[in-house]
Amino acid sequence: MRRKPSLRDRHDRGLRGPAFGTGGLVPNGVPARLTRSERFDDVALRVMRAVVARWPDRIGDVDLAVEEVPVIPAGWAERTVPLASYVDRTPTSPPRLVLFRRPLEHRAETLIDLESLLLTVVVEQLAEVLGIPPEDVHPGYEAD
Repeated sequence: MRRKPSLRDRHDRGLRGPAFGTGGLVPNGVPARLTRSERFDDVALRVMRAVVARWPDRIGDVDLAVEEVPVIPAGWAERTVPLASYVDRTPTSPPRLVLFRRPLEHRAETLIDLESLLLTVVVEQLAEVLGIPPEDVHPGYEAD
């Protein structure tokens, strides 16, 4: 005798199976929710675009890159982990602002905190490159 498949909601994950699609109300193949790294990338791009919009001629060609964590050299004496790094232009690549996702996410409790922290980090890095005060780079900058 074959057992009839159960349609109960096990583990509060929603009804599953071919009759319900893999995403419930979301069409097959479409993720119901962004991953943490996708959400981080979206926020980082939004912040970078807002800053670049004010200085397109001076920082318009700066690439934005995201790494999970920084590579810390063996002789690192600092007590803090870097949140970002600026890589100068080379003959083969444009200048690059590298954000370190995990340390930034670790310091932010909410998505709003993350956006604020990203704005602060991006503005401070680009202000140093441009040689101007961070307050001049973006009006939303607030020093901690």
